Order: sequence, then C-alpha cells, then structure tokens
Amino acid sequence: MNLPNKLTMFRVFLIPFFVLFMLVDITKADRWIALAIFIIASLTDLLDGKIARKYNLVTNFGKFMDPLADKLLVCSALICLVEMAKLPAWMVIIIIAREFIISGFRLIASDNGVVIAASYWGKFKTTFQMVMICLLIADIEVISVLTDIIVWIALLLTVISLIDYLVKNKSVMKETKGAGK
Repeated sequence: MNLPNKLTMFRVFLIPFFVLFMLVDITKADRWIALAIFIIASLTDLLDGKIARKYNLVTNFGKFMDPLADKLLVCSALICLVEMAKLPAWMVIIIIAREFIISGFRLIASDNGVVIAASYWGKFKTTFQMVMICLLIADIEVISVLTDIIVWIALLLTVISLIDYLVKNKSVMKETKGAGK
C-alpha cells in the first residue's frame, strides 16, 4: 500500500463523514465542515495521481480504486445536494448516468486490451463539477448567479465529455460486435 493508494483510501474513508455533515444537523458549522472535507478529499485526488506518476507508483489497485473513489465522492455529494434541494434530480441523473456509461465503456475497452485515457473534456468536466459542488455547499447568496452558471457549464461539459469519449472510441464498440452472441 503505497502513498498514492493510501491517499485514495483516505478519500473513501472521508466520504461517510462528508455525507454525515451534509445531511445531519450536528453543529451550526455543518456545511462548512462538509465543504472542508470535500475540498480535502478533492485535493487528495489531485495529489495521489501526481505522486503516482512522478514516482512511478502506479498500481492496478490505484488504477481501479482512484476513479472509483472519485465517483463515490462526487456521486455522494450530488445525491446529498438533491436531498437538500440544491440540485434537481434530473441533472444528477444525467451526471451519474454519464459516469456509468463511461465506466462500462472503459471496462469493454480494457477487455479488448484498449486503455481509454482521460480526455481534456473529462478533466474540464471534473473540475467544473468539483467547483459546482463547492459553490452549492457554500451556498453564498451574493454569487448565486455565478453558481447557477457553473452548474449549467458542469452539466454541459458532462454531456460534451460523454459524446467526446464515445466518438473518439467508437472503434472499441465495433470490435466487440458479435462478442456477446
């Protein structure tokens, strides 16, 4: 268990605490504690990948758990935001559906020996989703218009990145035609 993998597991460990402070009324600072936890967890995502690549610590465990930890964190946050009536469920369904589609697509690709790397669209999408979640948790009235704009940009990037993955990797699906018959 190297440092990047420990950071990934730490991110997973933080998720229940994040959800707890998002949904349970414990203190007057719940939302700020949840925001701090989310930011720390998001930063571990940035850090573990950089460390793994810089020091050649990339492992199969990390390749599997890192994206899973990211999806668990973001999906947990989005579901909490629906529960708190800060995001409409239909938006969250689109965002989560995209994650399932891309994960399935990557699984099919890996079964065919193809690795689908993250695209710039996917990275922009992730960045905007993280910023969107932070702004929605902070819920600062003076920047509510900015928050709304970021929400729509995050949704748009979610759809664009999905289309980008599918178009760029359509050959993966062609190679698997008939494989399930």
